[in-house]
Amino acid sequence: MSELTRRNFARAAGLSTALSYSRVLGASDRVRMGYVGLGNRGDQVHDAFLEHADQQTVAVCDLRDDYMNFAIKKSRATPKKYSDYRKLIEDRDVDAVAISTPDHWHALMFIEACNAGKDVYVEKPLSLTVVEGRRMVEVAERTRRVVQVGIHRRSSAFLKEAADFVRAGGIGHVTVAKSYHVMNEWPRGIGTPPDGPPASEAEWEQWLGPAPKAPYNLNRTYYNFRWFYNYSGGQLTNFGVHHIDMIRWCLGREAPRAVTAMGGKYAVEDNRDIPDTLEVLWEFDGPTLAVFCQYNANAAPGNIQDAEIELRGTKGTIYIHSSRWEVVPERITDLARFARTPLDRVSERSYNPSRKPAMAPKSAKGSQDTAFHARNFLDCVKSRARCNCDILTGHISTSATLIANIAHKTRSYLEWDAKAERFTNNPAANRLLHYQYRAPYKLG
Repeated sequence: MSELTRRNFARAAGLSTALSYSRVLGASDRVRMGYVGLGNRGDQVHDAFLEHADQQTVAVCDLRDDYMNFAIKKSRATPKKYSDYRKLIEDRDVDAVAISTPDHWHALMFIEACNAGKDVYVEKPLSLTVVEGRRMVEVAERTRRVVQVGIHRRSSAFLKEAADFVRAGGIGHVTVAKSYHVMNEWPRGIGTPPDGPPASEAEWEQWLGPAPKAPYNLNRTYYNFRWFYNYSGGQLTNFGVHHIDMIRWCLGREAPRAVTAMGGKYAVEDNRDIPDTLEVLWEFDGPTLAVFCQYNANAAPGNIQDAEIELRGTKGTIYIHSSRWEVVPERITDLARFARTPLDRVSERSYNPSRKPAMAPKSAKGSQDTAFHARNFLDCVKSRARCNCDILTGHISTSATLIANIAHKTRSYLEWDAKAERFTNNPAANRLLHYQYRAPYKLG
């Protein structure tokens, strides 16, 4: 498959949807976007939407004025500024809201936006808890809102090709799927800044929201919040959601039936909560074993191709990188495995030469630019179709990583009833499916 350019993708998407725009918005009208959270990922999401002419930035919201000013400058518009997300959601000039805040705020903001009649693009992971995610699914369905969860690989054509190929049996029965987050952060990691008074107590309270009260620490705020469990699921939900979603897509499976995890803070000298070393194992129907490997104190490649994801099938292995994938065929034989004996070395020597390639090599290149995902959301806002990463898809993939964190925290092997969204063999673990919000916050 040839490289899919952003321009060609946008042109093709525009042609395929131009006749299906049925909302009050006309085909030439712009979707009026409001952005809540404009830090690192929020800025990237804003950039992705700015690639498309049929949207307009009409409102921005963040606790940091400099982030809002930066967004306004690049927006090619004159959006309103809000420090309170509720005011942005109430704004009748806003058609759709993009939420790119810390994870612990996603559910509350999402539910309020849906109830206010806004369509929502919400960053991954969808939620901080399984209970939040299920409630978000229920609210989105009740309010009939168009929702795109920011697992943006779902809008990548070359990755769809990979998923379709594997799911159709292209590499045979997949017995193992592994993914890797590899980066050497030793020795200092994110550092150890001391606790102290915040520059603004009111801003710190707004930032904490429903999370437990905690002393102010620089690392608990912008970007580095991902290293603290009160606000994030760590790298398992940050990167692992992308990985397990890709694996689920390839397998054509929904939720895992069991999970376990081991790891901890083994080497890095900072004030993080999350592990620097972690391995998670899920078991899916198939059966297939899925593994997430987080190695943050050593940067040696996880596999021979240094690929993010590998799926090992009986006929071949697919290595998935950020901009390409490749299938390496297995060599198999119809001969039964020879029982080695000193009395017959001739038969033993003939076993390996009898192996032949089980399939032809295959590869593709492409892009997973978030602009494709933004394009799909804008199209669906107009057509009212289901997005590539709809609310339920995002919830199932996010939940897989959240229950893995529970397995790690409880040091247990957990059997998962996906329909009931409960553990069947550990009642105590079920208490970790949600947490008590700080007053006055309540899950709507």
